[in-house]
Amino acid sequence: MSQIRLQEFQSQETKRDLHVFYAQLRSMEPLHYVEDLNFWLTTTYEDALFVLRDPRFTKDRRKLSPQQYEQDPIFASIFQNMLTVDPPDHSRLRRLVSKAFTPRMIEQLRPRIQQIANELLDAVQERGSMDVVTEFAYPLPITVISEMLGIPVADRASFRTWTQTIINHEEDTQAALAAFLQYIQSLLASKRANPGNDLVSGLVQVRENEDRLSENELVSMVFLLIVAGHETTVNLLGNGTLALLQHPDQMNLLRADSSLLPTAVEELLRYTAPVSLSDERWASEDISLHGKVIRKGEQVVAALISANTDAQQFSDPAKLDITRQENQHLAFGKGIHFCLGAPLARLEGQIAFGTLLQRLPNLRLAVEPNQLTWNNNPMLHGLTSLPVAF
Repeated sequence: MSQIRLQEFQSQETKRDLHVFYAQLRSMEPLHYVEDLNFWLTTTYEDALFVLRDPRFTKDRRKLSPQQYEQDPIFASIFQNMLTVDPPDHSRLRRLVSKAFTPRMIEQLRPRIQQIANELLDAVQERGSMDVVTEFAYPLPITVISEMLGIPVADRASFRTWTQTIINHEEDTQAALAAFLQYIQSLLASKRANPGNDLVSGLVQVRENEDRLSENELVSMVFLLIVAGHETTVNLLGNGTLALLQHPDQMNLLRADSSLLPTAVEELLRYTAPVSLSDERWASEDISLHGKVIRKGEQVVAALISANTDAQQFSDPAKLDITRQENQHLAFGKGIHFCLGAPLARLEGQIAFGTLLQRLPNLRLAVEPNQLTWNNNPMLHGLTSLPVAF
């Protein structure tokens, strides 16, 4: 049985070329065991679909560690949202917010997202340089999701510090989580006292009037919407900009034809792996896969970047092709836990890349590619900065 270790996922060498790393894993065997994190890892497209869709793989930690929910208030406040539970709770929670994320509702945000993108570039255009990650890729989605949720402008600065601390598993992760959750609780109290026309106020009203949300579910849902509502899009915009800069033929093609923006965003999602690994699932019974037995209670993770570069599913998968038509990538997952925010991420990507390329015709890297650094989270794949000139 092939065993790999966490440090292999976290090294800068691996992060710089995930395609090579996962191609090597796929060539060895389709199923690996990550020893120090205690989970099984699938590497093929077919197996990823199996794990993401099969109801025998549960996402509800309460079924496996009920005592942890009772004894750890932080744990209980994070893992009770639509991403971390199974039906029927999943269906109930997702239904409460799904109307806000339909393609039709998201399309109504287009003018505001375009305005935000323009304002961010207005602030740096005369300077002739910027950090794409910190000055564009981060503030754009955090502004959008904060406005949807009704989060005051003055409160948003802390989110980047908290999320980066949590994502990179730094020493003060627990303190960051506690501060983040305390903020959410104060936000909820504010919305109870002074409700507005926003998503958090709507969830509070559901909690108060219909009693369909427990307090932990409410906190957990807002936590998920804030983090998932911006972090993966930051990675898409940062990683995607780098990919275009490293493939000038594709960048020039996209600049010349904005009608390619939808397919370009899909290809950048597939190719750049803003989410490289799925979140974990647990086997609810013994499950056989490739001659091995995943025992009841063991964790399984699907390598989404590996699935998205599997030659059994994609033609010439190592090639960035913004005109690719057959592109059933798994960047947003699959099955009942398919990313609710996919329409928003797609729209933000189309507007962001289109605006960057049209307003900055001389966009170029300001450092050598080997000077760029990546976060050390094995699940989320993103640059810490991306200096460019124009």
